[in-house]
Amino acid sequence: MEPDLFTAAAEERQEKDPAGSPLAVRMRPRSLDEVVGQQHLLAPGSPLRRLVGEGSGGPAGPSSVILWGPPGTGKTTLAYVVSKATDKRFVELSAITAGVKEVRAVIDGARRATGGYGKETVLFLDEIHRFSKAQQDSLLPAVENRWVTLIAATTENPYFSVISPLLSRSLLLTLEPLTDDDIRGLLRRALADERGLKNAVTLPEETEEHLLRIAGGDARRALTALEAAAGAALDQGEGEIALETLERTVDRAAVKYDRDGDQHYDVASALIKSIRGSDVDAALHYLARMIEAGEDPRFIARRLMISASEDIGLADPTALPIAVAAAQAVAMIGFPEAALTLSHVTIALALAPKSNSATTAIGAALDDVRKGLSGPVPPHLRDGHYKGAAKLGHAQGYVYPHDLPEGIAEQQYAPDALKDREYYTPGRHGAEARYADAVEWTRRHLGRKRS
Repeated sequence: MEPDLFTAAAEERQEKDPAGSPLAVRMRPRSLDEVVGQQHLLAPGSPLRRLVGEGSGGPAGPSSVILWGPPGTGKTTLAYVVSKATDKRFVELSAITAGVKEVRAVIDGARRATGGYGKETVLFLDEIHRFSKAQQDSLLPAVENRWVTLIAATTENPYFSVISPLLSRSLLLTLEPLTDDDIRGLLRRALADERGLKNAVTLPEETEEHLLRIAGGDARRALTALEAAAGAALDQGEGEIALETLERTVDRAAVKYDRDGDQHYDVASALIKSIRGSDVDAALHYLARMIEAGEDPRFIARRLMISASEDIGLADPTALPIAVAAAQAVAMIGFPEAALTLSHVTIALALAPKSNSATTAIGAALDDVRKGLSGPVPPHLRDGHYKGAAKLGHAQGYVYPHDLPEGIAEQQYAPDALKDREYYTPGRHGAEARYADAVEWTRRHLGRKRS
């Protein structure tokens, strides 16, 4: 018997006793219009709309698609909706358990169905990134000749995990993490819907907010936690899911943290000040509070990049590249793995030697500019590449430093009003000690007067 997304027995059981299925299963959308989030993929004429038979398309058939997104964003749900809405033959395989033999069996069945009674086949392949190159190669003839229309799902970057020939024959659809509003709407629907909890319990605002933090953009996680907490509340004879009940059920305390209020700024400030003070343990505590509260990891990464220049600077020139690399990694992987990257850079910054010389230097320079201390650029530094520049005296008398043995020319660079100004005062911690020696030497060779 061919594999199916949901076997006939399971469907019959669910229809007879829907309460026996998990809440996340019972609340699966029955149509694309019920899908929460991913509206950028559900516009009229989109590949998913065409897969369920919306629009004629004429001679242009529906395209194979690869669904890429984090867990809980709706990849399997979209496949389920297609399986229910389409009049095509629908087959499901998981790359965890299937191999080339199973793929070939599906393709042979699809060719018989097409040739025998004109029935098109949609193949849903979950976790396609787990297929080897050879296993993915076995899909190519079927996709290219449209013996099957492929819906493949992956949580990993398909540019690294899916072979190029298969990518070129499919449309890549990127699913976004669900927003808090998406999850909130899903929770409220599950509370009221006949397929869900049928208004058996209510959800106070503080409990709902904690559920959103627990979910982290994962719809399945949100519904699983809601069902467990609702069951615990009903067992105790309570018609409301108290925050304490949810905390006890999921074994996760609610962090007092308002992402739009004072706590957001206070905890972020404490993180940066702990790094500045070189207290790695306190810094990790505040980082953990932000992570647990569901703070946007990109916000944390941005604050750490600022800290790398503001508080460490040239005392450890590697601090900023580390922070930038961490920000790029966080943007690519998201939570929960991003917590490891944020911990990595927080520890590195907290233990790095500290210097705010870059901060004070640009601050002093900006202050002078704002006071009107600027003046014209010295003539010998002006652009001399255009016709007539020499007649104006531009670029005349400029000494090219690379022509000199020491690589430095004694000439004026700053405007007259600022020629003796010194903005940069290097520290003596870490790597900046060598900058202190260098700046003293260069100023002397530039013929600068000591201020």
